[in-house]
Amino acid sequence: MLIDTHCHLDAAEFDTDRDAVAARARAAGVGAVVVPGVERAGFEAVLAVCRRHPGYAPALGIHPLYVDRADPADLEALRAAVVHHHPVAIGEIGLDFFVPDYDRERQEFYFAEQLKIAREFDLPVLLHIRRAQDAVLKFLRRFKVAGGIAHAFNGSRQQAEEFIKLGFKLGFGGAMTWPRATRLRELATDLPLSAIVLETDAPDMPPVFVGKERNSPEYLPRIAAVLAELRGIGMDEVASATTANARAVLKGLA
Repeated sequence: MLIDTHCHLDAAEFDTDRDAVAARARAAGVGAVVVPGVERAGFEAVLAVCRRHPGYAPALGIHPLYVDRADPADLEALRAAVVHHHPVAIGEIGLDFFVPDYDRERQEFYFAEQLKIAREFDLPVLLHIRRAQDAVLKFLRRFKVAGGIAHAFNGSRQQAEEFIKLGFKLGFGGAMTWPRATRLRELATDLPLSAIVLETDAPDMPPVFVGKERNSPEYLPRIAAVLAELRGIGMDEVASATTANARAVLKGLA
């Protein structure tokens, strides 16, 4: 069995065939999927997907690229949703310094407040860390949480080791399958297998064999096969290790 630790199956891109996508993923051997929220307005859609599909588990949070339309009441709504719906993590949260003209102060406020909620409920976090690895690490050292996953990890080996020290797993997905992603493929090869979890980030971050088409959780086994090839090990070992890693850090999946 494989676990997709980051898949936005609630996204509009799946509105026409969501059930079929979920069925194909299960048939391919994807036994569990984590569906992260990105804003308060989308929490119910995330929860509805997870109620409908066995093995799907919600994470709830306010994404750094959605904080421009958030307000402090959304944080109280998140806290209430945690109490009533028991997500496996707070997420997708974090910082994004890639987009021009980002409001760093606003991103950092919502990130810090959500880390406090994660700490309050002893929940792990799903981290968005685009161009912001060191800044995110600074916050994690200040607000110690129950580990989590550094989603779509693309930092340095030193940064990877710092996340691991703080109890985090590193998410690898479609980006790893592109031959030109040499540094990322080196990390996937050399980091301890115990630190790696698999993800698709569907419908985004398509693997090389999909090109520019919509990504999907059914492609996770082929992504796992790339990891196995890079490391020179069998698919069974990759599946067993990454599944155990996901369950270790996302205890609500067990």
